[in-house]
Amino acid sequence: MAGQTFLEADSVAAAALLGAIASPVRWRLLAFLADGATRCVCELQPVAAVPTGLLSYHLRVLREAGLVRATRRGTRVYYTIVADLPEQLHRALPAPGYACADPSVDEAVTR
Repeated sequence: MAGQTFLEADSVAAAALLGAIASPVRWRLLAFLADGATRCVCELQPVAAVPTGLLSYHLRVLREAGLVRATRRGTRVYYTIVADLPEQLHRALPAPGYACADPSVDEAVTR
């Protein structure tokens, strides 16, 4: 779709999504969950290799970005990757032929 504008709202949403996966810890968690299995936090702890409080933070970022889903079973919380994660990531990247809606970006690129 040549000449189509990559809308500002789209770029904000894309940046938020990509920012959520930009952390090496969160990337490891997503890679571990990529097989579609539901995993207990106790299984994610060694993968994350961070203290429990920090793991909770990273899992919250992934939940709020809509990349994982949490389910409580008794006292444990289990996480699974969302089925449409590949589509979300694909939509976050601009397709060839998209133009940025912010003229300052074009100006910075041509300098």
